[in-house]
Amino acid sequence: MGPVAGAWQWLTTGANWAGEKGVWHRLGEHLWLSGLCLVLSCLIALPVALWLGHLGKGGALAVNVSNIGRAVPTYAVLVLLTLSPLGTAGDWPTVIALVLFAVPPLLTNAYLGMHEADRDAVEAARGMGMSGPQLLLRVEIPLAYPLLMTGIRSAAVQVVATATLAALAGGGGLGRIITAGFGNYNTAQVVAGALLVAVLALLVEGLLVLADRAFDPMRGRRRAGRTARRAGNAALSPAHKPFAPASPGVIRSDPTSSEPIRTD
Repeated sequence: MGPVAGAWQWLTTGANWAGEKGVWHRLGEHLWLSGLCLVLSCLIALPVALWLGHLGKGGALAVNVSNIGRAVPTYAVLVLLTLSPLGTAGDWPTVIALVLFAVPPLLTNAYLGMHEADRDAVEAARGMGMSGPQLLLRVEIPLAYPLLMTGIRSAAVQVVATATLAALAGGGGLGRIITAGFGNYNTAQVVAGALLVAVLALLVEGLLVLADRAFDPMRGRRRAGRTARRAGNAALSPAHKPFAPASPGVIRSDPTSSEPIRTD
């Protein structure tokens, strides 16, 4: 039996879904851990990025500093935290490692969204007498929304996929299914666990895409703008007429001379 067929057989066996070591319990642990890490990352990164983007100062330095975290492997951070005094603090080594991993995309995309917001619209709102908080909440954040949600989706998928490392530090989640498969030399279980993580990451991405479209504060205006651009392009496009060659003897104008010429 091949690994894919074995994984399918493992997934369709009801006993593998029940109990504390079953799929449903491990899935709940995985979702709790991933959700906690994502919420903490948003609470750390988004206020800093939005405020720096509103001020227009210090954002580039903050983004460059946060991007240093991308060069550090999450597994290495997890091992170091596990060997430290925090190693006896339950899932906190995993939480800290995943938060450090998720902050850079959140901070970078949120700051770029604020920085690249339409300055004419921002200045017009400021000229109307909006205060700083009003400008931030009613103009700048709605304009930065697409990049803001892109960062959240990227961070969420990365956290869901990387949370499997929690099993290596004694934590829960779907990674325990994979590590148990390795321990039992059960390739089918390893493949089944990997498929569960991949499907969960795709589902999270799909749900966040739907949420992005549903809660976009500028959705109606963006749709109206696209419709207006399409209508303008259609109006400017030349009419498609069949080509008819000029008949002999027809007088035409030479584009380089003001004198008419004959073609015969």
